[in-house]
Amino acid sequence: MSGSQALDTAALVGAGLADEAAHTFAAELDDAIATSPEASAVELWSDISRRLLTPAIPFSVHQLVYQWVYRDWDPGDGPPPAWIPDADRIADANVSRLAGENGAGSLEQLHAWSAADPSRYWGTMVDALGIIFHRPAERVVDLRRREAPLWLPGAALNISESCFGGSPEAVAIEEHAEGRATPRSLTFDALDRLSNRVANGIVAAGHRPGERLAILMPMTIEAVAIYLGIIKAGCTAVGIADSFAADEIRVRLEITGCTRLFAQDHMRRGGRTLPLLAKAIDAAAPPAVVIGREGRTDGLRGRDSEWQTFLPADEAFQAVSRDPGDHTNILFSSGTTGKPKAIPWTHTTPIKCAADAWAHQDIHPGDVLAWPTSLGWMMGPWLIYASLINRASMALFDGAPTGREFGMFVEAAGVTMLGVVPSLVHAWRSSDCMAGLDWTHIRTFSSTGESSNADDMLFLMALADYRPMVEYCGGTEIGGGYVTGTVVQPAAPTVFTTAALGLDLTLVDDAGEAAEVGEVMLNTPSIGLSTELLNADHHSVYFAGTPAGESGAPLRRHGDQLERLPGGGFRVHGRVDDTMNLGGIKVSSVEIERVLNAVDGVAETAAIAVPPAQGGPSELVVYAVLDGSPSPEPGALATTLQQAIRSHLNPLFRIADVVVRPSLPRTASNKTMRRVLRADYVADRA
Repeated sequence: MSGSQALDTAALVGAGLADEAAHTFAAELDDAIATSPEASAVELWSDISRRLLTPAIPFSVHQLVYQWVYRDWDPGDGPPPAWIPDADRIADANVSRLAGENGAGSLEQLHAWSAADPSRYWGTMVDALGIIFHRPAERVVDLRRREAPLWLPGAALNISESCFGGSPEAVAIEEHAEGRATPRSLTFDALDRLSNRVANGIVAAGHRPGERLAILMPMTIEAVAIYLGIIKAGCTAVGIADSFAADEIRVRLEITGCTRLFAQDHMRRGGRTLPLLAKAIDAAAPPAVVIGREGRTDGLRGRDSEWQTFLPADEAFQAVSRDPGDHTNILFSSGTTGKPKAIPWTHTTPIKCAADAWAHQDIHPGDVLAWPTSLGWMMGPWLIYASLINRASMALFDGAPTGREFGMFVEAAGVTMLGVVPSLVHAWRSSDCMAGLDWTHIRTFSSTGESSNADDMLFLMALADYRPMVEYCGGTEIGGGYVTGTVVQPAAPTVFTTAALGLDLTLVDDAGEAAEVGEVMLNTPSIGLSTELLNADHHSVYFAGTPAGESGAPLRRHGDQLERLPGGGFRVHGRVDDTMNLGGIKVSSVEIERVLNAVDGVAETAAIAVPPAQGGPSELVVYAVLDGSPSPEPGALATTLQQAIRSHLNPLFRIADVVVRPSLPRTASNKTMRRVLRADYVADRA
């Protein structure tokens, strides 16, 4: 940066600093340059972001300085980093220790080893995580079935037992709730005992190992104890997102054949009371165990029971021994046939969750993890295993995470790893609701669920005096991530720096050839990857028609489109199929269209996701063909379609635009050409 001139005062005032503060800041910038006149842009930004740019300074100033420092940055080096690890952070990282123990001189070498030798890598992680076995495995993996490897063959275990390795008196969960002044907490020992009571209640109710029991609750202490108790009893937990309408709850209960439901009577979000039990009853739910949020329950059916009545007093339980491939959890992901895919997790999937958190989010014993989610989405179970197996604690917030109350919870709970979805960060930035909070406990951010906006992610990093953002992308059928970041590499907003340890990926174009921008194909095997679906043919969904990898075995289809960036790293561009991420929730076009096509006056619809003009999370656009009856006003049509989604699918799916057309483009086989509609919409907007 030799010879560079610092930003002038006028530019800083224009970005939001008062005159005196702008003069002071400009002088400090001059001093930073004068102190290290030969510093690179990366070195200068590292110094400025650590010493001068505090959360109290308007974010527009952070943006201005970031752009100024990197004004001559060569795009061929990839996006410029906003966080650079220092020597202490690198030395303390779990992956640094792992690399040293296995003779890897760099992260690239460590990843290559982990992908080339899955038996050794996953065996190392099983030991590092302290996974408890009733009977040891004969080997780490049997690869004779390439599409469905057998992990830990011959072993017997119950993965729930590996969640209680923390000090018995250490806090396992701290829960804050919207509108409640006093937080609740539970130690590892107390959580173990409460989940034992749940398991005893399940056995006393006559349920047997292998039965499927549903959970329709926000992420609370009771929800975690129920989840672990179901697994301890040898049964399978079926997570159903609390945001779904009754119709979608019914679909998930029917697919899985649940014999009991654990539900909260209602929940609070943004000051509103929202029903849960009533939706479950409308969905013809099986007998329910109902938890009253305020300590009492109303509206129970004759076959339902209250939480305290269901729980026996006995706090001792011997976890049921299971095969590694037995189901622990059924989760749902979007399908292309209008019904969600039912994806089983096994007793080995949690090893993937915990190993990713250990290696990529760099979780250590004593850390405090928070990630707004529920057990209906993969990040709910992921959070349980990522924290508890790593002897860290969970910080849960029962309420809407969009406002300042959530930020105060992050501060009060001493959160050290905060996970987000990008649309949530955008809401915080738009409202500036987190101003003045102390987030210095945070060591790491992580983001998943949808494409990020670079300015939003820079804003988030700035809220905590610049901490690394570990971008993390995967799926329910992966049990974690396939592309991610680490804390030993510089972090640029929206950039993924490496394929996840333990697996590798290939990008292919429409012809199945290797490409710099293309569809993600996974080079199996890896612990965590699904091997079956309850209601679809696994081979057809993930392997049919895919090209062969270097080993000659077929690659595994995932469906995301990635770009390999100059200088290393990746950027996610969204889905290549007719599946979309809306607010961090994966849903297919067919699922949305099924609801909208039933609206009076609508002949057919096509739902597409488009990136907003400024980048970031996808927006839902609906193309509608009307049936010839009197046409409603465009605004009224949008309102009607939105209400249909709210009532029959999920109120979190928001329509950004409705376009009325006389017909939809179709292929010769009469399939809707949604890609053409996406291209047309983006072109028209430009």
